[in-house]
Amino acid sequence: MSVELPFAPVDDIIRRNADGLRVSSGAAEELARRIQREGARRAGIAAEQAAADGRKTLMFEDFEAETPPERGDLALPIAPVDRVARLDIDDRYRVSMDARMALAALLEGFADDVAGAAAFLARHAGRRTIKAEDVAAYFALASHFG
Repeated sequence: MSVELPFAPVDDIIRRNADGLRVSSGAAEELARRIQREGARRAGIAAEQAAADGRKTLMFEDFEAETPPERGDLALPIAPVDRVARLDIDDRYRVSMDARMALAALLEGFADDVAGAAAFLARHAGRRTIKAEDVAAYFALASHFG
């Protein structure tokens, strides 16, 4: 699976949670992959909801977001998020702009949580750089304790 998200905005998300730590390019790449998987998963759930409602368009409400974000408040670009949303859903579905923005906001929150935990794990390991292994360790711990 190719990564649809550009690494630069993902790197920005990690850095805003790094609390002065450096960030390896591998960490941004690993987090981009994880964000993509989560986005495709959430879009699949939204598509199931749309199908249950007899719709062919994914709507804001399908993502169970609280309020629509402002486009300027998002670090993740909308076009790649749209491509991520379409990875695992049938081509017959459309994704409304509000749904894309809701998904982008949810994925940023997800990325912030992961990045904060990866920074904690890097500090715990006595390093000053967040690495891909810190992102992967977060998911290993989450699956073990989740």
